[in-house]
Amino acid sequence: MNPPLLKLVILPERLAVCRLDAKAPIPDWAVGESFLSISRTRDELSVICEDRFVPGGTHASRGWRGFKIEGPLDLDLVGILVSVAVPLAQSNIGILPIATYETDYVLVRDQQLADAVKALRFAGFDVVE
Repeated sequence: MNPPLLKLVILPERLAVCRLDAKAPIPDWAVGESFLSISRTRDELSVICEDRFVPGGTHASRGWRGFKIEGPLDLDLVGILVSVAVPLAQSNIGILPIATYETDYVLVRDQQLADAVKALRFAGFDVVE
């Protein structure tokens, strides 16, 4: 069963993907008015938040933009992420996917945002800026 073509909303914020030590506490600057993702594994603590909140000197990859797949999405749906990833991969655009309980987000580099929008619209997605 193919997933339905979905509506994607471009997040207005520029994001940073930060890597901290696995045992580090969640930093005070890890806040978000509209987007914040915190993941901890044995190997690292990752914080993805608005670039403007990340202090200088933090190990961070800056200059990311996000697409929110409009949800809520049923957790049992199959192929949602791949339906977005394939047209981006075919356009040589790398992604960083993030899932929440209700929906998925796909991050792309800021300098590839226009090409990503073009590729997704060509694939039939409704992309809202």
